[in-house]
Amino acid sequence: MRRNLPSSRRLAEWDHTYLWHPFTQMQEWVTEPPLIIQRGRGPYVVDTEGRRYLDGVSSLWVNVHGHRHPALDRALREQLRQIAHSTLLGLSNPPAICLARELVRIAPKGLTRVFFSDDGSTAVEVALKMAVQYWQQRAPQPRRGPSRKRAFVHLQLSYHGDTVGAMSVGGIDLFHKRFRPLLFPSLAVEPPYCYRCPLGLSYPACAMACLDPVEDLLKRRHREIAGLVIEPLMQAAAGMITAPPGYLSRIRELCTKYEVLLIADEVATGFGRTGRMFACDHEQVTPDLMALSKGLTGGYLPLGATLATEEMYRAFLGRYEDWKTFFHGHSYTGNPLGCAVALASLEVFRRERTLGRVRRGVAALRRFLRPVARLPHVGQVRQCGYMIGIELVEDRKTRKPYAPSARVGHRVSLEARRRRLLTRPLGNVVVLMPPLITSVAELKRMVQILREAIQTVTEAEGAPGLAPFGSV
Repeated sequence: MRRNLPSSRRLAEWDHTYLWHPFTQMQEWVTEPPLIIQRGRGPYVVDTEGRRYLDGVSSLWVNVHGHRHPALDRALREQLRQIAHSTLLGLSNPPAICLARELVRIAPKGLTRVFFSDDGSTAVEVALKMAVQYWQQRAPQPRRGPSRKRAFVHLQLSYHGDTVGAMSVGGIDLFHKRFRPLLFPSLAVEPPYCYRCPLGLSYPACAMACLDPVEDLLKRRHREIAGLVIEPLMQAAAGMITAPPGYLSRIRELCTKYEVLLIADEVATGFGRTGRMFACDHEQVTPDLMALSKGLTGGYLPLGATLATEEMYRAFLGRYEDWKTFFHGHSYTGNPLGCAVALASLEVFRRERTLGRVRRGVAALRRFLRPVARLPHVGQVRQCGYMIGIELVEDRKTRKPYAPSARVGHRVSLEARRRRLLTRPLGNVVVLMPPLITSVAELKRMVQILREAIQTVTEAEGAPGLAPFGSV
């Protein structure tokens, strides 16, 4: 028999007493009753008071086919009748084997091996460690001696996770600066942030001049650079910053030219978010390593995967006493429950022709967003498939941003919540990333709510300056 839940009031008390929430200032959190989600169906979630909300952020970018999809629920139940977990260290299991085969089948051509881990950060960590060990074990080059290739290049404003290695190749000071003494050094290059171009140029007249410093760095230091890490097409946590067409393929060319491994972090962009299965597919790019998580299980369970080329894999082969083994693993690597539901998710993609529906939804979203882009305090609307960032500015002509103390993005999200849409801002950027199952009518409603919320907040007394958050 199902145990009765405590009341909403009691749950709120326990939340404030016992929980420490991620990316949350708890001093503020405990001053307000928390929104406690109890159940969901399709693109909706329902709180403990019975109020229904559109899930405009896909439960932090993980939900793909909607909540409680029958095929995914069934896959979990069926796997539970077999076994919940069995280690992949020295053993194997059918769901992990079959999922690895399916991931290779749908991945960019040339990625042939799958290493499972727990989440996006660990998938990136695996890629970094593989890259360093690969260069150490690659056939020695005459007259060059042991490999010195152990450095990594990343884009400024990048985010690849919160473990130490992933933070080391991240570029968001707010998240990473305090932990710098723990991190290994890495090399940063400016991102293709066209709206706020660091070179003061305009696309397409710039001819992607932001790539020149990348090539200069690789040319000068490629003998010490193991890999370049990139979020293909869209820097998500940076504020949904879209790369111009051709940028990714040019990065691939430069990495090949200077013998630097290309590591694609598709944790946020993978599994249909950009309109293709993977962002790399848009420009027919095959990375040397690709990190996956978030939508891998359709948003049901934690699971990470790092895909590698056969050339990378073969560098780790040898006799036992050669110690070429990749000495890395996790307790829940290849968890059968996660792999089973991930397999079911990929089957749903095929059976329901999800990517075709997403492409139609992308076109509809583009239409719905046009009036939003004309609002007086919207600087730019950035869209790549179902990944959307709306950058709010105090002055549209000068592109002057709102002061952090105004917390405009936060206010817009609270206003949207009052209108029954859940989203989460990235500073002054309001994010919309709906589940792929969302109907065109529901997409329209999401954008309408965001438009109303933006207007309400930016037209409030004190706009465009806005009073500091907490004084209204």
